[in-house]
Amino acid sequence: MQSIPVDTSRLGVLRCAVAPEAKISNFETQEVKKDRDGNTIYTVGVMVRQEGRRVSVIEVAVTGEPVGVVEGSEVRITGLEAFSWSMGDRHGVSFRASAITPAPTTPARASAPGAASGSGKSGGGA
Repeated sequence: MQSIPVDTSRLGVLRCAVAPEAKISNFETQEVKKDRDGNTIYTVGVMVRQEGRRVSVIEVAVTGEPVGVVEGSEVRITGLEAFSWSMGDRHGVSFRASAITPAPTTPARASAPGAASGSGKSGGGA
C-alpha cells in the first residue's frame, strides 16, 4: 500500500469533529489496535472546511492519545498521509498522521475604542 503525503496547508480550517477514541482491531473481542511498538492507535474525526460552506469529515489514525484535542477545537495535523485500499468489492481512502495537536490559540483582540460605551455610530434602533 503506497502512502500519499497530504499538504494540510491547503485543507483550510481543521476542527475535531469526534474526540480521540482507541481504534478497535477486533469488534467481537473489543481488542484495541496497537502499532509495531505496542502503542495504542487512536482515531480522530477531523472536520475539513475548504471553501465557503463545504465541509467533509475524515477519520485520521494516530499513534498515542492526542492530548488536549476535544470536539469543536481547531487542530493541527502533522505528517498526514492518505492510503487507498480495497478488500473485495469495498474500497476507499484511509488517513494516518504522525501527530494531531490543538491549534495554538490567539489572544482575543481588544475592542475598538468607544465600541462598548455606545459613543460610536449605531447600526439601528428598536
